Amino acid sequence: MDRISIVLPAKNEAAALKTLLPRLRAAQPDAEIIVVDDGSTDDTREICAAAGVQCQSSPYSMGNGAAIKRGARAATGDILVFMDGDGQHDPADIARLLARLAEGYDMVVGARDWGSQAGVGRGVANTIYNWLATRMTGHVVADLTSGFRAVRASRFREFLHLLPNGFSYPTTSTMAFFRSAYPVAYLPIKAAQRIGKSHIKPLRDGMRFLLIIFKIATLYSPLKLFVPASVVFFLLGCLNYAWTFIHEGRLTNMSTLLWSAAVIVFLIGLVSEQITALTYRRDA
Repeated sequence: MDRISIVLPAKNEAAALKTLLPRLRAAQPDAEIIVVDDGSTDDTREICAAAGVQCQSSPYSMGNGAAIKRGARAATGDILVFMDGDGQHDPADIARLLARLAEGYDMVVGARDWGSQAGVGRGVANTIYNWLATRMTGHVVADLTSGFRAVRASRFREFLHLLPNGFSYPTTSTMAFFRSAYPVAYLPIKAAQRIGKSHIKPLRDGMRFLLIIFKIATLYSPLKLFVPASVVFFLLGCLNYAWTFIHEGRLTNMSTLLWSAAVIVFLIGLVSEQITALTYRRDA
């Protein structure tokens, strides 16, 4: 029987962990539970000790993704379950994730509905991410950024070197699984209101969310992003040339610049495609 390891990244989540850990132990009594303390300044370590839970502590904050990587390395289970330490995820849903995983999947993700999103802005952003990822992969992506997921440890550890130290580890791991043809499933869940204050700041993290859109493409198939962009530049160059030729009877520098941009963007896409292929290459 597969051994289960549950990894919870936590930064100053003592208030939530106080009630979450006993519920988690009751729901999965045989599982290994690892709380990865990302430089907390509260009572996280004491609460873990009182609950008899392993706590991997960092002397300073390294980021959510870094905590996930440290937890994955420390876990001894055949299956890893990742969930937030802020009380949003229901421990009872772990059994549902594991049951779906047993159907032959390598990753099962808890997909939040609109009512479980942390605000309208986050809901709209996640909807855009899901749509773009679905278009890129050709598979329905119900919740690209959900942090509640069960994965086969051997598969997940293949991509530890790709995972960022920040908050976008769910995006990276999901696209890596799709790229490597590892089956992924989504299971509807209800996420509760988090306990405590969120560590995500809209202004500071606005650029991060924008970069996720490009990461979705570059992690799966760069040409699907760069070829349309190249075509747009080429068509703009043709339109500019048609306009100036009709009105001025000449070729302008702007048309040449746009055509040059089309070629450069296309070549960048080709190089990115080769780099992506090398990134996912597995040595025999």
